[in-house]
Amino acid sequence: MTSRKSINKTPSKTDVKLKQAETLLSVSKRVSAMETVDEILESLVEIATYEMQAERGSLFINDPVTNELYSRVAMGMQRREIRVMNDSGIVGNVYQSGKGLIIKNAYRDKRFDKSIDESSGFLTKSILCTPIKTVKGEIIGCTQVLNKKKGYFTKADMSFLELITSQAAVALQSNLYVEKVQKAHEEEMEFTDIISDITGEIKIEALLKKVMDEATRILKADRSTLFLNNEKTNELWSQVGQGLGTTEIRLPNHVGIAGTVFQSNKSINIPHAYADLRFNPSFDKKTGYFTRSILCVPLVNKIGKTIGVTQALNKKGGPFNDDDEQRLKAFTAQIAIALENAQLFSDVQKIKNYNDAMLQSMSNGVITIDTEKKIVTCNSAGERIFQTNSKNIIGKFVKNFFGEKNSWILERINRINETKTAESVMDQELKFEKESISVNLTVLPLTDENDESLGLMIMIDDISSEKRMKSTMSRYMDPGLADQLMGEGSELLGGQDIEATLLFSDVRSFTTITEQLGAQGTVKLLNDYFTIMVDCINKSGGMLDKFIGDAIMAGFGVPVAGENDPDRAVKCGISMLEELKKWNTLRISKNLLPVEIGIGLNTGHVVSGNIGSLKRMDFTMIGDGVNLAARLESACKQYAAKLLISQFTYKKLKGIYRIRDVDLVIVKGKTQPVGVYEVLDFYSDEEFPNVMEVLGHFKTGIEKFRKGSWKKAIDSFNKAYQLHPEDKLSQIYIKRCEYLISNPPKNWNGVWVMTSK
Repeated sequence: MTSRKSINKTPSKTDVKLKQAETLLSVSKRVSAMETVDEILESLVEIATYEMQAERGSLFINDPVTNELYSRVAMGMQRREIRVMNDSGIVGNVYQSGKGLIIKNAYRDKRFDKSIDESSGFLTKSILCTPIKTVKGEIIGCTQVLNKKKGYFTKADMSFLELITSQAAVALQSNLYVEKVQKAHEEEMEFTDIISDITGEIKIEALLKKVMDEATRILKADRSTLFLNNEKTNELWSQVGQGLGTTEIRLPNHVGIAGTVFQSNKSINIPHAYADLRFNPSFDKKTGYFTRSILCVPLVNKIGKTIGVTQALNKKGGPFNDDDEQRLKAFTAQIAIALENAQLFSDVQKIKNYNDAMLQSMSNGVITIDTEKKIVTCNSAGERIFQTNSKNIIGKFVKNFFGEKNSWILERINRINETKTAESVMDQELKFEKESISVNLTVLPLTDENDESLGLMIMIDDISSEKRMKSTMSRYMDPGLADQLMGEGSELLGGQDIEATLLFSDVRSFTTITEQLGAQGTVKLLNDYFTIMVDCINKSGGMLDKFIGDAIMAGFGVPVAGENDPDRAVKCGISMLEELKKWNTLRISKNLLPVEIGIGLNTGHVVSGNIGSLKRMDFTMIGDGVNLAARLESACKQYAAKLLISQFTYKKLKGIYRIRDVDLVIVKGKTQPVGVYEVLDFYSDEEFPNVMEVLGHFKTGIEKFRKGSWKKAIDSFNKAYQLHPEDKLSQIYIKRCEYLISNPPKNWNGVWVMTSK
């Protein structure tokens, strides 16, 4: 019978070593047969936990790119990667020191992170943690087991755990290398797919968003932004910044990191943004964002021109490296190609949409035919004129569509195919099966850049009955008035007393211009000039009253009052002067004389209506309100101004403008003074520098002038003049003050009498 003592016999050292050797051999065989890092990690954790008689185990591998220790754990059907910095906590200490640790009471050790227990619900009591070393002694990670089931972890446990992990280290390192190569290959394949996807996108808005999303993801950045250069304003701008929502960023293209990269055409990689003097922290302060690291590369198109920059911020796990920079460069190069493709498509689409919209909005019928004389397109007006739909028009030969009844159209088509010269026919009869209409018809040849024929375009204007009358009247008066006349006829012959804002404008030195241009040149200049000015009036909701030589008279609030008529009139004046500057720039580039104008505005009661006879009428406005506007336009010369308004207009303005009080004047033919104001909003900062300071000094000068303190007024006007030496009005007032000092009036009331119209 075997004794109890022999049953409980303690294993000898030889037995223990033999068992350990068997375990190590098993570990070696087991891991060498595994093909993935995840399998090795799971197996080693299982073996370590079992052999150390622990409740739980973990194995961490170091990531040299991010300086993090990571462990992969099963989460349902997927695996989750847990990462910690390789210099924090127990595992960080072991990794950095290369020495194992035995901790009997975790909560008494300052290096222990209690938050992990709090989040997981697990209670850590004791810890055994050892480094994982390769044959060459390189530390590639750490193994950690928790809570030995009986007693405490011993040095023997530590030695055995180190043997287990070192036995598997070779296979683990080999699989890590294979995994790295596979991951790099997958990333390259993914990168190729991304590039293919991006370069295939032809809508700019979708492209830019997709670009930033992918750039952020592949670089593992917190956010990315694509800046494009605006050549007109010399600004880098972006409406697409991953992580920025709809925030638009604009900055001068020579400022900050992005500006430096744009100007130098060289990449910048900054690991610590706030340590770099080129970094501007103002955007961080504005948004509450904290920028740590920056990678910024230039965006260069196919001809080598830098058109913007791509910027990535705050790489997760550390600064951006050389691989990130090369990848972003390659990515950005493809962005440039995709942008050009998208821009080309956008431009073509805009032209097509513009042409389609223009054709559809035209009151004239428009059809196009190809070189085989088949109808290719027909707009809505054409369908209405022909009383059919496009299905019954498009694809038909013009001969079959127009028929023998309209042979005159076919004759012109044949002739224009030969001559390549447009032809127009006025007031011709276009016959259909049951009826006919009167039309004006124009046939134009269509050619490509090589002057090769593409076909013809036919424009048809239905001038039958009411449409014909309305079309004719619209050539001589405002279309809105024509509509009213057509609808109400003689009822509009009467006048009405209304409040309106009147606009007068006049060309300066027009006689000199006409002498140089001659008759035909003068007519062309006036046609071009009136086209621009009338367009401004129409866009502002005004009504053109008449042309008086080179002068323009317009009204706001006639024939029907609208909201904010004075504001619309002021904005119209500003727009006229701004458009005139653009036109003058073009004229100067062609060595033509610039055109300068003066504008006067006044708000008051006028009599408006059709004045004349039933045979000849003229819708116009008369009264003191009209006369004062004309006087103010003339006064622009006296005050070296371009846009003057009366106090009556000024008091009714609701908008905010850059306006200064010019004078209190008694215009010729009147006894009561009127306040005159100058509008300056059409000036750029370069044309009128220090505008607010100038207005401040000028206001003080005007106050002193009206009180009779002319010497003090001169001081203020001089200050305004020094800030802007081109301000002629300040010079005028200095001379006025000097005259009044030499010739003091008897009863000074601050009012200036205007002696001329």
